[in-house]
Amino acid sequence: MAQAWKCSGLRWSADGPVLLWDGGRRSALTWGKRVAFGVAEGSVRTCVGARGHACPRGAVVPGRSTGARCEECARLDRAHSVAADTLADDPRPYRVYLAWFGPGMVKVGITARQRGSARLLEQGAVCFSWLGVGPLMAARRTEELLRAALRVPDRIPYAEKRAVRAALPEATEDRAGEVAELYERAVALPAWPESLVREPLRVVDHVAVFGLADAPVAVGSVGELAAGGAVGGELVAAAGPDLHLATASGVVVLDTRLMTGWELVPAEGAEVTVPVRAFEDAASVQDGLF
Repeated sequence: MAQAWKCSGLRWSADGPVLLWDGGRRSALTWGKRVAFGVAEGSVRTCVGARGHACPRGAVVPGRSTGARCEECARLDRAHSVAADTLADDPRPYRVYLAWFGPGMVKVGITARQRGSARLLEQGAVCFSWLGVGPLMAARRTEELLRAALRVPDRIPYAEKRAVRAALPEATEDRAGEVAELYERAVALPAWPESLVREPLRVVDHVAVFGLADAPVAVGSVGELAAGGAVGGELVAAAGPDLHLATASGVVVLDTRLMTGWELVPAEGAEVTVPVRAFEDAASVQDGLF
């Protein structure tokens, strides 16, 4: 029987996306690489725990959960996150940013300066610009200011980001336009915290980094994994936690967060045998494929 591995998720390095595995193993992902794995027969998906600790109950979690955590571990994990506002004494400088995911879809957020643009890559931001840098609470107040004054959200459901990825403008300047417009409106607001230093507009575009410029439009996304199921395809693009895999039935998007918590085994030559949800604009094609 093939050795089973547990995936720890997708991370973005300076060289591109990397799949991490329990035990420290890493799988670098490059365009054209074959990605294929199966879910071990008879296995169940278990909670991945929180803050580096195993789930005390070894709880079973749903196949469609992108967090792969039980309620208790999810609560513990969030309680120690920046988003929970429990780290007010964090001495690290934080950056405020504007991130664009597609036409009409811009959000404001914050990230520790030492992380660079990693947070934007993890979110699947097609392009972004920094707004300012300063203490955590000043960054948080600026985020709230923009949310209230400019009606810019601080969260966008990932399914919405994925859905607009197929309709991105071809020209870099067209993708940057909404970010530049919101930047000018944001820096003109009078109530910025004094301790937040404004940063100049410099829109960074990730289309080439994600491999989206030449990738075929995806026809659907994996809905969930299941014991005995398999996923296989050629990697043509990646954005945030998503892998875009070319299969015999078209490009299918795999959210790698669905892989965590499962026992996975090698499956050379495998195709997609787990549930796939068709994208609306590809429904007429997809309905006959899966």
